[in-house]
Amino acid sequence: MRTSYHLMDESGPSTPSKNRIIPTESDALKEQANAIFTSILHTEVTPPSPRRPASPTRPTTASSSTAVPPSTPTRRRIFQYNSPSASNPATPTRRLDTPTDEAYSMSPVRAESRQLLESPRRQLRNVCKTPYRVLDAPELADDFYLNLVDWSSTNVLGVGLGSCVYLWTAHNAAVSKLCDLASTNDTVSSVSWVQKGTTLAIGTLSGRLHIYDANTLQLQRSYSQAHTQRIGALAWNAHVLSSGSRDRMVHHRDVREAVTRPFKRCAGHKQEVCGLKWSGDGGPQAAALASGGNDNKVCIWDLRGSKRAAGLGTGGGSRGRSGSSSSTGEESSAGDSPLWKFHEHTAAVKALAWDPHVSGVLATGGGTQDKHIRFWNTFNGNMLNELDTGSQVCNLIWSLTSHELVSTHGFSSTTAQNQICIWKYPNLNMVASLTGHTHRVLYLAMSPDGETIVTGAGDETLRFWNAFPKKENNEKKESRLDYGRLIR
Repeated sequence: MRTSYHLMDESGPSTPSKNRIIPTESDALKEQANAIFTSILHTEVTPPSPRRPASPTRPTTASSSTAVPPSTPTRRRIFQYNSPSASNPATPTRRLDTPTDEAYSMSPVRAESRQLLESPRRQLRNVCKTPYRVLDAPELADDFYLNLVDWSSTNVLGVGLGSCVYLWTAHNAAVSKLCDLASTNDTVSSVSWVQKGTTLAIGTLSGRLHIYDANTLQLQRSYSQAHTQRIGALAWNAHVLSSGSRDRMVHHRDVREAVTRPFKRCAGHKQEVCGLKWSGDGGPQAAALASGGNDNKVCIWDLRGSKRAAGLGTGGGSRGRSGSSSSTGEESSAGDSPLWKFHEHTAAVKALAWDPHVSGVLATGGGTQDKHIRFWNTFNGNMLNELDTGSQVCNLIWSLTSHELVSTHGFSSTTAQNQICIWKYPNLNMVASLTGHTHRVLYLAMSPDGETIVTGAGDETLRFWNAFPKKENNEKKESRLDYGRLIR
C-alpha cells in the first residue's frame, strides 16, 4: 500500500537530533497522502468493533512487590465458532439480505476506508517550482548583513551591484543605471523604496546615505556622515527614513528637511543593526519599528516615546511578564529605550516581517546558529509560536493575498540548503519549497500586486517566482441607497 501511494522514503537515514529538515520540494501533496494512508492503515489493522472484548487490565494490589503480571484470560476460546444470534442476540440473523454488506463488496479495504478514499479532499494550492525569469546580477554581494534588493510600489526593482544601483522596470524589462559611486570609492550596502512613490534610499559601506528620484534619476539629498560605519538596513515610514548601521545605532530622518542631523537616535543593540522594518498599523504616526541585530536581539521601538506600564519588567536586562521579553529601563543618552526587547534568538536577526493581516504580529528569523522563525505579539510582548526550519533564515516576507509567509534560507545542518519556503500561518504547514539558487538566498522582495517574489543570492542571479494567487476582488460597490453609511 505504501508503494502504491508513492510514499517510499527516498531520503537516507536522518540524524535523530535533527527535529525537522526542509524538504527539497513541496510536501503538501505528500503530507496529505501520508495522512490518508495512516488513517486507512489504522482502520484496516485495528477496525472498530463493538463486540471486541475489553483489554485485560493490570490488577491493583497494595504492594508493587506482589504485583501479578497480566495474563491471557483462560476461558476465552479464540477460534470457537458462534452464530450471530448466539454471540449477540441484537445482531440481525439475515445479514446477507443487506445489499451493502461487506460480504458483497469487491473492495480490498473496509467500508470505513472506502468512505475515506471516496470523500472529497482539500484542494491544495499548486506552486510552480521553477522561476519564470532569471536575470544575471554580476557583483551581487554574498554578504548576510546587506540588503541590496527592493521592489517599489511603481513596479520597479532596485538592485545594488558593487558601486552601482540599477533599476529594472517590470512591465517592459527595461534596465537603467541610477547611480555609480565609484568616483567616491564607495560601495552600495542597502537600498529601500519609499512605500508609495519613486524615491529610493541608498546606504553605503562608508556610512553615506543618498536619496534619489527614480523618475528623473536625480540625486535629491545626500548625507555624507549619516553613520560612522556601513549602513546595512533601511526602512521608510512615510517621509521618515530610518537607517541601521554597523555602528549599532538607528537614526531617523525627515527627508523633507534639509538638515543633516537625525531628529532622533535609538541605541538598543550592542552589535550591528542588520534588519529594520516599520509596521503599517495605524498609519505613520502610530506605526512601530522593529530592529534586529547581530547581538541576537530584536527591539520594538515607538518613536512617540511611550513606555510600557510599570511592573511589566522594565529593569535593564530583566525579563518581562511574558517570560520571553524585557525592556531596558534606563534612558540612553543617544535616544529612547526600546518598548520591547526579545532575547530568544541565538544568532543574528536580519529577517523581520510584520503581518499585514493581523495587527501587532511580528515574524523574526535567526541566523546559522538559531535557524528558528519566531512570532511575537508586540502589544504584550508574548511569543506566539516558533518554527525550527533547520536552516539559516535570511529573509521573511508576508503574502498580501493569503495568510502565508515566505522565508529564504542559507547554511543548513541538513542536506537541504538555499531554499525558498512558503508556510501557512498559523499552523505553519509548508505549502511549497522552491530550489534553484546555488548560494545563500540573501535577498527577497515582493511585487506590488503581491503575486510575485524575487530572490537574489551570491550566485549572482535574480530569480522571479509566481508564489501567490491573484487577490480576490471582494470589494462591494457603494450604493446610494445604503443609508447606514450616512449615519454619523
